[in-house]
Parts: sequence; C-alpha cells; structure tokens
Amino acid sequence: MKTYDWIVIGAGITGAALAYELMKVGFSVLLLEQDAALHNATRYSYGGLAFWSATTPLMRQLCDEGIARHRILSTELDADTEFRELDLLLTIATDTDPEVAAAFYANFAIPPKLLSVDEALEMEPLLNKQAIAGALTVKHGHINPEKTAQAYIQAFLRAGGEMEITQVQTFTSNHASQTIKTTTKTYHSANIVVCAGGLSRQLLKASGISIKLYFTHAEMIQTPPVEVRLRTLVMPANLQRFQLEAESTKIDELWNEPGHELLAPILDAGAIQFQDGSIRLGQISRVLTDPYIDIDRKTSEGWLRRSIGAILPALSNLPGTWHHCLVAFSGDRAACPKDSRLPIIGSIPGCHGVYLFSGFSNPLVLVPPLAQRFANYLTGKEDEIISQLSPVHFQSSM
Repeated sequence: MKTYDWIVIGAGITGAALAYELMKVGFSVLLLEQDAALHNATRYSYGGLAFWSATTPLMRQLCDEGIARHRILSTELDADTEFRELDLLLTIATDTDPEVAAAFYANFAIPPKLLSVDEALEMEPLLNKQAIAGALTVKHGHINPEKTAQAYIQAFLRAGGEMEITQVQTFTSNHASQTIKTTTKTYHSANIVVCAGGLSRQLLKASGISIKLYFTHAEMIQTPPVEVRLRTLVMPANLQRFQLEAESTKIDELWNEPGHELLAPILDAGAIQFQDGSIRLGQISRVLTDPYIDIDRKTSEGWLRRSIGAILPALSNLPGTWHHCLVAFSGDRAACPKDSRLPIIGSIPGCHGVYLFSGFSNPLVLVPPLAQRFANYLTGKEDEIISQLSPVHFQSSM
C-alpha cells in the first residue's frame, strides 16, 4: 500500500499548480481529479490576469509576483500558456458620471485611464456608442486557463508526480496518516490539501469539517472560432461580483442548508476573444447554496445575449454554448467591493494533516506565486504572507 507525502484534491489551476510546486520541492504527490475533461471554473474562465487591480500592499506584492511568474511560465513548463498583455476596456454606463467611475479606481496599483466615447470606440469599434458614457482602459494580462492548468499537470507528471481520475467521496484524518475514499479505491497520505474550488465546502462538510468558504454559480457562453474580431477585453467599470460575494457571506449558517438563493443574481456583461478566435461572453453570478442545483439554461442564455448585445451588438447572436460552473471565494472580512478577497491557505485547525488551498477571487494572477510560496512554506521555510492566509484568520468553525 503506497503512502504519499501529499494528496492534492482537484486539478483545476489551483490543484495543478500546487501539485507541481510540491513536486519541485521534493515531496511525493498524488493528484486526484473527478473529470477527465475539466468542467470547472478554470475551464470556463475569461483567462484574465488583473495584475493592475491591487489596492493593498499585500495584494500589490502578490500581483507583481504573479505577473512575473506568468511572463516566464511557458518556458518553465515547456508549454504555451498563450500569455499576452492586451487592452482592457471597462465600459461606463450612460447613467454614470465618467469622472466618478474613474475616481473609484484611483488607488489601484495601476489606475486605468479615462477615455471619451469616441476614444473607446477607436480602441474597440464593436462597442455600441449609445450604450456607454465613456470607458476606462489599462493593460491587462491574459492566458488560456485550460492550457495553463494542463501545462502544470504535464510538468508535474514529467517530474514524477502521479494522477488519478476518480471522484473523492470522503476522507478521514488521524495523527498517523490520512485516508481518502473515492468512487474507485482508497488512498493514503501523510497530508491532504483540498483544492476543489466551489466544491471544497461540500467535500469538507462530508468529512465532518466546517469552514467559511463559499461559491457562486457562474454562467457564460463560449463561441466556436468566429470571423468577428474583438480587439480588447471588455468588462463593466461597475463590477458587481465582489459586492455580491461580500453580501452573501453575512449569515454563514444559511450555507449549510441547500435550496437558498441568498441574493438576486447579477450580470457583469463582458467579452474576451481567445487566440484561436473563440469568444467567451459572460458573466451571470448566482448565490445558490446548493452546488448541484439545476439552472434554467434557456432563460440564462437569453439574459446573457441581451446584455452583451446592448454593449457589443455584433456578438449577441453568435453561435455558442452556454456553460455553468462554481466559483469559490472566501469569507475575507478585510475585502472591499473594489478588491479581490484573500484566499484561504494552510492547515485547518483541529484537523491534523488536512490543508486548504482555495477561495481565490483573482485566481489566475495569485495562484502561481502562492502555490510556489506555499510549497516552500511546507518544507519549513517561514513566509509571512502564507501565515496571513491561514484558515485561523477566517474564523473557521470545527
């Protein structure tokens, strides 16, 4: 019976990056993933790297480290992550004063530049002139998230890591080892780290562990490669998702009862074209406490297409497929509506050998540097940043 130093649960961008970094520092690692083809937040992400958006010293440091990692990651992993830097346009609604919208971003690490309507259309001719009062622009990083996760996995396997496609049901912990039961077999490890994104809360709960980690249901449309050319990444200046996250965590007990819709859904209308010509249109966010609930696809797709069409009319009727996934976020009380919430990283109190690496609101920027830092931390190296992200600071209740 083989026992590993670490079993990593979940092979999205968080689990893939962490498994790779754990192998790099010398641990034996098994990576478990329930789907042979990913159907998670990594798979359906916009792929954006908002390295410019930090508002605190801690986030500025991590965003700087994150964009530096991405600039060398394709070379290190020996695979093309499709990293690039492109223009982001943050559209300002017609009922909003452009100067007020710009002031909201004044203390960001790189404040976006305010554009007139004509200047915005010069950058992105597909915009509807009548739908905006202006826009903000800043350079924004971008990757193919699925290819990046796969690049991490392949580098992990080349380094001697092992991976199994199987669904984790529960795990048990004692001071000698951790036992994971899946749909196919049982595994043993000295340590477990949960990187299951929006399913992390339910997986931990099934194993008798309660923690303040949450999720939204995110919905988007993906088109096949199309002839239409979108020059920029388009998103609204008034992004509602962070406020939705903050409001939904006020009563943690409601998250233990499936069937609640804690707040009305929101739609942040935006679009990005990938290098293969496909476009992702989104995003609806819903706060539903049941991770497996059915969502009315037809109604959602109609809402998405109408909202995108108001801003980018040429994209509203493109052929495409509606997708749905879960997006994890933490109960970080220090976060404000304009900033990303800090992730939860570290040992879960009272659970020997059980760790969490989840809750990233800006994952594609933050995961690479934090996976590297966390792996080094687990070898015994001190790290003040990792210490600040411990589950202890998020008031977990066991």
